Amino acid sequence: MPSLSKLAARQVATIRAVDYSRMALALGLGTAGGAVLNWLNMPLAWMIGAMLTTSVAAIAGVRLNVPKGLRGFMVMVLGIMLGSAFSPDIVGHLGRWTVTLAGLVPYIAICTAVGMVFLRCVAKWDSVTAYFTATPGGFNEMVMMGSQLGGDEKAIALSHSARIMLVIFTIPVWFRFLDGYDAAARGGLGPALTAIAPLDYLMLALCIVGAPIAGALRIPADALVGPMVLSAIFHLAGLTDGSPPALAIAAAQVVVGAFIGCRFAGTTIRGVAVIGATAIGLTLCLLSITVAFALLMHALTGIAITELVLAYAPGGLAEMSLVAIALGADAAFVSTHHIARIVLIVVFAPGLFLMLRRRRRASSRPSPPWRLESCPLSRICVRLWPGAFAGGRKKGTSDRGSGHVAVAVQHFRRRRSGAGDSHRLHGRQIRSSGQGMDR
Repeated sequence: MPSLSKLAARQVATIRAVDYSRMALALGLGTAGGAVLNWLNMPLAWMIGAMLTTSVAAIAGVRLNVPKGLRGFMVMVLGIMLGSAFSPDIVGHLGRWTVTLAGLVPYIAICTAVGMVFLRCVAKWDSVTAYFTATPGGFNEMVMMGSQLGGDEKAIALSHSARIMLVIFTIPVWFRFLDGYDAAARGGLGPALTAIAPLDYLMLALCIVGAPIAGALRIPADALVGPMVLSAIFHLAGLTDGSPPALAIAAAQVVVGAFIGCRFAGTTIRGVAVIGATAIGLTLCLLSITVAFALLMHALTGIAITELVLAYAPGGLAEMSLVAIALGADAAFVSTHHIARIVLIVVFAPGLFLMLRRRRRASSRPSPPWRLESCPLSRICVRLWPGAFAGGRKKGTSDRGSGHVAVAVQHFRRRRSGAGDSHRLHGRQIRSSGQGMDR
């Protein structure tokens, strides 16, 4: 385990390696885009605006960069905010949650199967790239496993990024224009800086400790899950009822949105068009399955369709949690389902692919040639009449009378394999062996 001095030195080296000019440009463009959409009363304005502006700039060739460390810190803030959505009233709804959580298993299987068929048959992608692109979640793990198994790492990464972007953009816009979203009725992103008590600030800051704990336990999305769990424990225990201020939430949206947009750096317009067209078709398939499952679970549990769509939507954990908060949905319900989805995919998807590939290779191997010894009936005949199946001379028998069945089998095999005119010679051998037996 590395010492504290090595960890500190590593962090200092990471901070020094950051290109602050590119980071400032990315965050500036993201903030400007977020401000425009916020003025238009769009849901999730700061993240969608940052995502759009930085994506266009990155595709145009502008050098942008958002450090992973900054994104990780803002995701911690988001995790603390999600944990504040847990309250003692949630305990009474856990019974309905078990049904919807169990529904994630067939949902993931159907999404992966349909997405893989689409990518294989329509986009003509190879099986590795198609499988790890079709899985609805686990961005980092799917990119890493797909590249290790021979898939196209860039195609997997860009497809997942495009899918997340399309889902984030589609769902809020749908609620904004078609479902009567009212930004004024929704209220602000969070409390003001001065409205939070110092003790609440302290308790919320302690939740950051959950990130390294979750990382040590190798929990997926540790930067979000760890602080969220500690924040949920503090809120359920009644130790605090505070949440991060609105300024921190807006900053988190800008950083997360700009980070997604910067992933498209270094891609050409043609490459983005191809990946975008494929991602649009895949996203439509996944969203159709999402709506179908939301309607089914609504009929079984009575939970609102809006929350079910957000819980099953094939977007990122942090991003869809922000969408839930922006739309006034139950953030605890949505985030819990996305965490369960990611855990299921990360744990089972790679192993399932390896198992399917082994089966496919086994089925594609040519079947071994039929052997007389493999027939159960022949084993019985060998025990009852060993001389008939002997290929060579047995003691006490003549050359003519030994192995006539084996010679017949060889003759049959060679005729099946097209041995040519040599069958006449084997026919004479069979007749001679039969005469020896008659004698």
